[in-house]
Formats: sequence, C-alpha cells, structure tokens
Amino acid sequence: MMLLLVLVSIAVALFAVFPLTDTDIWWHLACAREWVTTWTPVREPVVNVHEYFQQIVAFVYNLGGARLLVAFKAILWGLVFALFLWPSVRTRQDNVIANPVGVKQSIICFAIFAVILFIFRYQFEIRPVLFSLIFLGIYWNVLPWLFITAGKSHYLRHKGLGEEHQYSVRIYKARLIASALLILAIQWFWCRFQGLYILGLLFAFTVFAFEFEVWNMVVWSWKKLDYKRYWGQLAFVAIMLVMPFLHRDGPHLFIYPVGLFDRLVGLSPSAAVFASEIAENRSPITLLMAGENVLQSALMIVLILAGLALACVQWYSRKSPYSSGRLVWQRTERTEAILDCRLQPFCLVVTAVLALIAERNFVLFLPVFFAVALKTRFFARLSSAEGKRSALYALLPMLLIAFLFGLWVKSLLAYDSMVAYQRVPVAAAEWMKSHPHSGRLFNDDRAGGYLAFVNPSDSTYIDGRFILKTAEFFENYLRYAESPRVFLHEAELQNMDRVVLPLRYYARWDKLIATLDSAENWHVAYHDPFFVVMDRTNR
Repeated sequence: MMLLLVLVSIAVALFAVFPLTDTDIWWHLACAREWVTTWTPVREPVVNVHEYFQQIVAFVYNLGGARLLVAFKAILWGLVFALFLWPSVRTRQDNVIANPVGVKQSIICFAIFAVILFIFRYQFEIRPVLFSLIFLGIYWNVLPWLFITAGKSHYLRHKGLGEEHQYSVRIYKARLIASALLILAIQWFWCRFQGLYILGLLFAFTVFAFEFEVWNMVVWSWKKLDYKRYWGQLAFVAIMLVMPFLHRDGPHLFIYPVGLFDRLVGLSPSAAVFASEIAENRSPITLLMAGENVLQSALMIVLILAGLALACVQWYSRKSPYSSGRLVWQRTERTEAILDCRLQPFCLVVTAVLALIAERNFVLFLPVFFAVALKTRFFARLSSAEGKRSALYALLPMLLIAFLFGLWVKSLLAYDSMVAYQRVPVAAAEWMKSHPHSGRLFNDDRAGGYLAFVNPSDSTYIDGRFILKTAEFFENYLRYAESPRVFLHEAELQNMDRVVLPLRYYARWDKLIATLDSAENWHVAYHDPFFVVMDRTNR
C-alpha cells in the first residue's frame, strides 16, 4: 500500500496547482511587510496569531512570486496527506513491487480517492490551516507512539544487563526525548501560525485519555497503576497548554481559540452575522439548500455521513483495546488497537462535525477520512478472486485516472496567471496607484487584502479579518448592498470618495453599483471585465 500513499500525495500536489483564489493570502502578505489596519474601527485587543505563517509565505513570495507560492503550497498539501496516510499504509505488509495484487488494489483505491480529490481540489488553498494540518499530521504519527510506548525504556532496563541492551535503552530514551521536544517546539510555533493550535492540545489529551482508559480497565484489578508514568504524561499535556504564554501577548493568544469557536457557531452577535453571511463559514447543508455549489455541497454531506458511519463501524466492530490483558504487554498491538478502534474514529467524528458546521473545515475532515477508510474491509476486498480474473476490473480504474488527469491538464492550460485576477482587483489596483484620491476608500471585503498589499498608502474600509469587526459594523456594511441610498448619505459623512467593487464574482453589489452610476455626483473612473472604480466628483 506504500504505492497508494505515493500516488495520493502526488495527486494532491498536482491538483493543488491553481491560482491563488483565496483572497486572504494577500492580507497575510501585506501584514508580513507591515501590520495592516483599516480606517474603520476594530475591536480590541488586536493580536496577530498568524505572524509566522505570514513571514513564511512572504519569504516564498519574495523569492519567486505567485508561481513559487503555488508550487510551495502544492508540495505542502501532498505532505499533509502523506502524513495522515502513513500510519494506515505502514501496517499493511503488501509488497506492491513484487505483488501484482497489491499494485491492483492500490490503483483501484487511488482511482476512488482521485475522484474525490479532483472534485474538491479547490479546497487546497494556501491558508494557515495548511500548516495546522501539517502539525496535526506530525502529531498523528508521533503522539500515539510517544504516549503509548512511554515507559518501555524501564522495561528494557530490566530485560537484560548486557551492553547491547543498555545501548538499546539509551537509543530509545534519546528518541523519546527528541519526540517530546519536537512536539513541544511545534506547539510553541503553532501558537503563532493559527488559532487552531488548540487542536494539537486536544489531540494530545485524547491520546492520553484513551491510553489511560486502556490501562485502567484492563489492569486495575490485578496490577497497581503506574501513576508516575501517567502523571508525567499529564504534565506534558499541561506544558502544551501553557505554550501560548511563552509568546508576547500570551494571554490573548491563550483565549484566541474561544473567539474562533464563537465565530464558527455564531454565539455572539458579530459572529452570528459572520456565520450566516460568509459562504465558506456556512454549513454545506445551508449551501445546498441555497443552491450554491450544489455538487460539492451534496458530496460533502455524503462523505461526512459516510465518515460518521465509518467511525461507528471502526469503534464497535474492530478488536477493542480493552478486550485482552495481553494487549497491555504487546505494545505494538495495543497501539494499533487504540489507533484503529478509538483514536482515529474519534478524530473522524470530530472533524466530520466541524465540516458539517462550516464548509471551510472540510479540509480538516478529508485526510482523516482517507486514513480511516483505508483500514476498512471494503478496500481489503478490492482484489477479490473474481476481480483478479477480470481485465475490465483492472482497466476501468486506469481509464478513470487518465480521464481525471486529462481534465486537470485542460484546466491547467486555461490559467494565464497564478494570481486570480477575477477575484482580486489586479488591474484596478494598478490604476488606483497611479490615480490617487484625497478621501477615503470603500471596498468589498474580498478585495481589501490585495489592495492593502499592492497600495498600502490607501487604507481600506474592510478586509478579511472579520473577527476584528463588531456586529453593528457588519450590519451597516451589508446594508449598503441592500439599501444603496444609505451608502450615499454615509459616503458624505465619512468622506468616502472612491469605491472599488467586483462585477462578476460577488453579485451582492449590483444595486449599489447601479445607484452610484445613476447618481449625479458619482462617475465611473475605471472599469474592466471584473472590477469597477467609481469616484465622487464633488470632493
């Protein structure tokens, strides 16, 4: 199955090659140069939780522009799936080089995965969540080994007194310490990449809880618990918890995930507006009912439900880690039992719920779903005796893969730039730089980051940092689209003399554009097929 890991990683990397469609990346690039603020009020406190992400993407962009940044994120997305799939494929003993059945099974599995990856390829954007997934992938591989096998060096020390055993103990301890330091270092860095650093802490505590439950349920009646070991592991989790305090603005970083959760579920008034109005933060069920992204939304729901069902099957049908006292001493078997029956199904349920709440969380669900799905009996039976004798059985996956990559090549040839000028005002921003204005700028939220990056001297009205805005501000901002006359009055009061709005990819502003075009004191100063710039004449 190692062939499958390689194929999936390459496919993800290839499918991730498309222009920079996520408009927030330009805000991050602008902040890497200098912290960006809008001329409108923001909520306090302001903490830049994405600082390290911004510095990395800015370094790559400065080296090779948008093309290198796209290649960089493609490689990282391939790495994400490789990290999550590795525990699933390393337990399979198929020698796919020497075993034709193993090759066939990998090709069939890959064809199924490739269809899903191709449909959702535009989810593979360059966002802070990409690095969060890389960190989670490392935790996915290291933490179960670190927690479940901790204490094995004590067992080895009493196993024998020979020099070879003592050398093994030293090597094992070095690996243990290196793994622990790696996790702590990642957790420290993660606090400045994204507020989702809380997922690393929750994952570590989940591994600890399942391992403690195994030992407690199997051994409590006839062996004294090794409390020293478990207190050490709990202390390790506690150290991960306080990592935000080792940064400046530590208290604000510590509570930042609370704001993320609020924004996700819409508890506060401002978060409720965000959760209901921003497409990426709406549930795929809501998007499907609204007729937006119908194919992707429907398939998301199907895969999420399949993931929930798969988690239940893995939890109840596989060999439980509590089923035998032998698993306490057979550490490899115990590790696999905890991973297969408890940890991975639990993570699948958590990510499925997150994806069901908001469409943008689907990238958290997909690699976990693939990792758990690989261990199902469905994939194990793909190379059945009937399938081995069927030439069509082997040919169809190859044809499907060829068809998908043909479509991918066709879409790749259509890209004339790695900057999505259909979504950000590339030409309009250049015109605005050469034609400055004296008043204030009003812009669409998706264009704010790019405008701040290209023309930092002209402060924007709004950008992608919605978490910094209040509910009242959001309501006024959205009211301008529905009641353009209100904007005409506000523009006079707030000295807004220039407006830049999209013509195609965000139809919300059609009424405002038409109203400004018909107003006596507004005129079209610049337009292209995608954006329009309108100036007020009586400045």
